Amino acid sequence: MFTHIVFFKLKEATEDNLKKASGILNSMEGKIPQLKQLEVGVDVVKNDRSFDIALITRFDSKEDYEIYAVSDYHVNEVLKNLKPLLEVSKTVDFV
Repeated sequence: MFTHIVFFKLKEATEDNLKKASGILNSMEGKIPQLKQLEVGVDVVKNDRSFDIALITRFDSKEDYEIYAVSDYHVNEVLKNLKPLLEVSKTVDFV
């Protein structure tokens, strides 16, 4: 199993933007065959170290992750709509 985790910091972490960003990420469920598990969480601590949203995705292999990363839905629906909301994102990937 290959795990890809992304932490997102929004430009403006309003309730509307948090809901919109979470909805965009959750919309991948069932739309990308290589994506086996998807979890989205919104930060509740809200301190200086916090990012606003975490995405945890799991794939059968690194190769499946690489297919997901360039898939039409991920690029043209998720990234296209999410990037304007973001200040920064950071990732961790592991087997």
